[in-house]
Order: sequence, then structure tokens, then C-alpha cells
Amino acid sequence: MDLTTHWSGLAVLFIFVAAYFLVICEEAIEMRKSKPVLVAAGLIWALVAIGYQSVGAGEAAHEAVNQIILEYGELLLFLLVAITYVNTLEERRVFDVLRARLVVLGLGYRSLFWLTGAIAFPLSAVLDNLTTALVMGAVVLALGMGSRAFIALGCINIVVAANAGGAFSPFGDITTLMVWQAGKLHFWEFFDLFLPSLVNWLVPAALMHMALPAGKPEPRQERARLKPGALGVMLLFAATIATAVAFKNFLYLPPAIGMMLGLGYLQIWAYYLNRKGKRQDDSDMLLDSFKEIQRVEFDTLLFFFGIIFAVGGLGAMGYLAVTSEILYQGLGPTTANIVIGALSAIVDNIPLMFAVLKMDPAMSDGQWLLATLTCGVGGSILSIGSAAGVALMGQARGSYTFFAHLKWSWAVAAGYAASILVHRFVNAGLF
Repeated sequence: MDLTTHWSGLAVLFIFVAAYFLVICEEAIEMRKSKPVLVAAGLIWALVAIGYQSVGAGEAAHEAVNQIILEYGELLLFLLVAITYVNTLEERRVFDVLRARLVVLGLGYRSLFWLTGAIAFPLSAVLDNLTTALVMGAVVLALGMGSRAFIALGCINIVVAANAGGAFSPFGDITTLMVWQAGKLHFWEFFDLFLPSLVNWLVPAALMHMALPAGKPEPRQERARLKPGALGVMLLFAATIATAVAFKNFLYLPPAIGMMLGLGYLQIWAYYLNRKGKRQDDSDMLLDSFKEIQRVEFDTLLFFFGIIFAVGGLGAMGYLAVTSEILYQGLGPTTANIVIGALSAIVDNIPLMFAVLKMDPAMSDGQWLLATLTCGVGGSILSIGSAAGVALMGQARGSYTFFAHLKWSWAVAAGYAASILVHRFVNAGLF
């Protein structure tokens, strides 16, 4: 339905732009990003209902919002379980041990640059890019205190590697998860992006290599040991992902149901550890799985709610149909997907990908993979283009800055272009 020229449609557009402006200014105004988009989502859908009723289609608005509730519910349950597992791995000191073992290796700056990137790339395919960036960023900060140049380049490398690694896995990034749950691509098709994603990281890393300082950081000693049950949590996390994949591929059920079953695995494991820990009077063994659920970052989940419903409201008013006509019919799917990916350096990739899914342009699997790739890695061009970059700017304040990243944006953009060319070549049969 096209209500883009109706007063309610214009009001919806104004509210969305105003709310997103407040999201961009989150740090300056010290307002969590979820707050303006929650208000915007409610107001937008109130206006959608009014607009639809004005043309006698009130029931259509109800059906549209129910569809978005279903889509968000699946995403929420999946992320709730995934983040709970990541929190539990952190509580069992898995990431502390990883950092400690890297710190004591005694490697030079250039070796550490490549090692941290090489770990971030595959790790992000399993964890989210934010967690990966924070874990590997802690290693760079621990070892690079004497070299701001190494910290800046190391953080850029981690951001690019984490975003690239998440692009070839169905659960490596929110956008890939959305595409998978929407049924646009099968589970194994995402791995066709492995080589393009790898190139996306390797090209800027190679270009930055010669700018790295020579020598070694000062040797440091850092010790950490796993808490009891840590290996069990890692195995259950792998089993949970396998369960989600099996539910989607073989039982044709939403993968979120498989993830919730995996949360049950963790709850039973926590019960076993608590019983054993009390018998042995070992406080390190005790695991409060509900506490790890409480540690979930609800600002992020509520932001997803607000932005998904706000973008859905734009779609209900007809704005996405107009945009789709301009981009995908006017420019063609290849150019449109490249442009959308480049926009993700400025605008969060989640609303962009959700908008593409709601537009639902007629595209081949190769084009859907291209959209997944560009939305996943385009945010690396600027430090503010991804959660990984924003988080590392806070973690490495003063050393890794917006302008430090901007200095190397040309190299990251070269990797972006190279990854697209590689995808068009190696996956030509999918277009």
C-alpha cells in the first residue's frame, strides 16, 4: 500500500529520521540507542494503523505487524541463547585463558598483528563480531602499551577480520542470521562466501603490514585457568548450534527452537555442576545459568526490536517499495547491493538488511550472497560502521580513534572491492 504522500506516511518518515539521528548521537547525548527507537516504533505503528484505517484497510495493518512480531520473536530467542552461552564462556574464563596464552608467546608486533587477525576471523564465525573484537582487542591492548601505532593498526585489523569472519557464517552476524531465518539462502550456501570474506580481511591487512612497528613488545606474564565445566560449556555450545541447524534443515522448524533446546542443555549442565560443586565444596564449579541470562545486553535486543519495527512501519507505508524500485530496478541488483553495503559504513547494517528483506527483490542466490557479504563487511570502512569498531574505540580510547581508522579507510575499501570481485568470479554459477 502506498501511503508515502499521506500525512501519516510523512509523519512516519519524520519520526524514523529523528529517532535514528538520536541513535547516531548516542555517545554525545548519553542516551542508550534503544530508547528513541522504542518510542519511534510505537508511534510509527500507531500512525500506520491510522493511515490504513483511513483507506478502510485496518485489518491489513494488524496482519503486517503480526508478521514482524513473528520475525522478531525468532531473532530474539536465537540471540538470547547465543549471548547467554557467550556470557557463560566468559564466566568460565575461556576468553581470559585465550588472552593469557597469547600474551606470553613473546611474539613481535607484526606476528601479533597477523595472529590476532587470524584468530578473530574464524572466531567471529562462531561468536558475534562484538565479542570477538573485545576479546582480541584486550590482547592488543595488553601487549601494545608501548606503541600507539600498533594498537591503532591492530584494532583496525581486528575490526575488519571480525566483520569479515561473521559474513560467511549463518550465525556469525545478525544480518546473516536474518537472511538464513528468512529462508533466502540454505545453511551451507553461506560458506560460499568464505574466500571473498578472507580476501576482504587479507587485502587491507597486507596493505597495513609495512606500517607496523618493528621489534617486540615488553614481555609480560599473565596467568589464567579455566573454571571447572568450561569444556562442557564449549561442547554444549557446539551441540546447540548443530541442533539449531538440524531443526532448520531437517525438521523445517525455526532454528530458534533448536537454540532454546540448547539453552536446556546449559541449564542441565549448570544443575550438574552445582550439585557436584556443593558436594566437593568447590565454589569455582558453581554456575548460575539464570545469572548469565540476566547479563544479556538488553539495550541491544531492544534496539533490534525498535529498529526492526520502525523499518517495518516504513515498509507498511510503501517507502521500501519505492526504494526497491529505485535501487533494484533502476540500478540493478549488483549495483544496489554494493551501494547498500557501502551505506552500512554510516548506517547500521541491521536496518539495511531488514529493509532489503522486506523489499524482497527478485534476486538469484548469488545476489543474496552479495547482499549478505556487502552488508556484513561494508561497516568496516569506517570505525563507526559496526559494533566491533564502536566497542574498540571505547576499549582503546585515545589510541584507536575515528581518524586513526579513517587514515586506512582506503585500504579497507580496497578489500571491500576485492571481495566483491572474488565473489563474482568464484561464485559466478550462482548469479
